Amino acid sequence: MNDKVPGLLDGIRVVEMSHIMAAPTGGMMLADMGADVIKVERLPQGDDIRRSAPMVDGESAPFTMMNRNKRGVALDMRQAGGRYALRRLVLGGDVFIENYRKGAMEHYGLGEAEMRAANPKLVYCSVSGFGQTGPYAGRGGFDLITQGMSGLMSITGEGEGRPPVKVGAPVTDITAGILAALGICGALVRRGVTGRGQYLDTSLLEAGITHTYWQTAIYRASGEVTRALGSAHPLMAPYQAFPTKDGWINLGAANQSTWEKFVVALGAPELGADPRFNANAGRLANRGALTYELTRRFATATTAAWLDRLEAAGVPAGPVYDVAQMAADPQVQARGMIAEVSTAMGTPVSVIGHAVKYSDNPATIRRGAPRLGEHTREVLEEYGFSGAEIDALVASGAAA
Repeated sequence: MNDKVPGLLDGIRVVEMSHIMAAPTGGMMLADMGADVIKVERLPQGDDIRRSAPMVDGESAPFTMMNRNKRGVALDMRQAGGRYALRRLVLGGDVFIENYRKGAMEHYGLGEAEMRAANPKLVYCSVSGFGQTGPYAGRGGFDLITQGMSGLMSITGEGEGRPPVKVGAPVTDITAGILAALGICGALVRRGVTGRGQYLDTSLLEAGITHTYWQTAIYRASGEVTRALGSAHPLMAPYQAFPTKDGWINLGAANQSTWEKFVVALGAPELGADPRFNANAGRLANRGALTYELTRRFATATTAAWLDRLEAAGVPAGPVYDVAQMAADPQVQARGMIAEVSTAMGTPVSVIGHAVKYSDNPATIRRGAPRLGEHTREVLEEYGFSGAEIDALVASGAAA
């Protein structure tokens, strides 16, 4: 990547007052695209994720993952000086992102209406558990809670009678951050037309619901409530994972032409002629019998052998990786999805790369995550604070 080429958001300044994961993910994506993201942390301890293991040179690997490319400012919001400094930062920025409980920003004198009245160009984004309106607006939200309430846990797991299972990744946190970044980019484009910013409000609950497109469509059209199907799909078969001689393989014989190619590659043309399986409706109705027939056949060879055979036949299939295997895959490496940053002591730490490739303004990973308050003085100077003002804020404990 060429750091001399400006990013898509070069020249955009983002103030991110956030913690844990959702808003930091959104800020990270904007920073990858070239925005100057200033992460503001509350003194004395900063973001709780700073204390999450594993540690590398005393720095949290999870914190590094979500806060690379940002500059760090540390302020004590209990003190008037800290609140005053943050207000100046927000009013001098293009975007403000926060993910505290409803009413917290008003408590600090940073409410949306007040900030946008003082700076009409400001794009102000709130990320919360349940949104800023509705009967649950005052509740705190966590990924586990919103996975359950969004319906995700009812469609994840092994099936009827088994305990509810959450998606292994904190999918509502991450998706809420992605939605925030998407909304902010849209608001910035609109601001280029109108000259005015606007208020954005998204939540973990809505992020979880967003992942239920298939299941909600089925329910709204038919009244049928989709339940957990393991790795299977509610509308097509075979479309699931099967055990092989040495692991697992995912098969995506999702349409009729692929099914017909698949049974030939499998060496089981009799399955294609079986009236139970010769059309998708029959395969769905007889999913149990189909799964049995395919499972016993896949068990006869290794995952690699099956992948070679299915790829040659043009049948979509892939291995089931753990995270270490994913990181070592040549396609993952070729796409730059595993990158490295350095700790303050120079030790490399792996981070996930930016997932969108831009032809003219590539995303870059330019620096590791900031130490607590690492750029406080630098940023305040850029905002017009004098050396004496900064010294006073530090001496009082309002900044660090």
